Amino acid sequence: MSPEKRAPLDRRRVAGTALRLLNEVGLDGLTLRAIAKELDVKAPALYWHFKDKQALLDEMATEMYRRMLAGVALDPADTWQERLLRTNRGLRAALLGYRDGAKVFSGSRFTGTDHAAQLEANLRLFTDAGFTLVQAVHAGRTATAYTIGFVTEEQGVVPLPGERREGYDVEQRARRMAGYPLAAEAGQLLFDGYDEQFEEGLALVVAGIGARYGIS
Repeated sequence: MSPEKRAPLDRRRVAGTALRLLNEVGLDGLTLRAIAKELDVKAPALYWHFKDKQALLDEMATEMYRRMLAGVALDPADTWQERLLRTNRGLRAALLGYRDGAKVFSGSRFTGTDHAAQLEANLRLFTDAGFTLVQAVHAGRTATAYTIGFVTEEQGVVPLPGERREGYDVEQRARRMAGYPLAAEAGQLLFDGYDEQFEEGLALVVAGIGARYGIS
């Protein structure tokens, strides 16, 4: 038996195992039974820690966020625009590290307060820049929702780096839509070049926030 399997069973270990298994089977194939098998325990043992799959997804999202925080250093000298760019680039990178990562993260509830320090720092930076607290919350939520939504769509085409879902061949699409030249050409912009797509969309969000609230 490996050291991993001999370690005491706790919520964080189960979530870490689930995240590792996620890349192999995807969200639909991720069951408590499969996770228990990977941990070499009986499935009922997991119910001591998680009452259902959503509770597990909450812990998985929390663990994803912990790992993201470990790799992102916030600069106190950031402008609010730089902070939005930095944190959402970091969030996208974290979500792309797992098959269906955005689906796991979306709608999940953090199980601890690991996120509180960064949230406090971001809100403080925004309010110091002239936003009201309500505006700062709207700005952060909008940018986060954009990033999660974007990655959800991205992973629908490219589940993992180097892997492309069948049916998203841009050239075949262009041939099928030859009678609609603008729509055909748009396929290259919609279903390829996701790094550039994300950056342009995020820039639009940041510019829109500044224009909406009149803060440069």
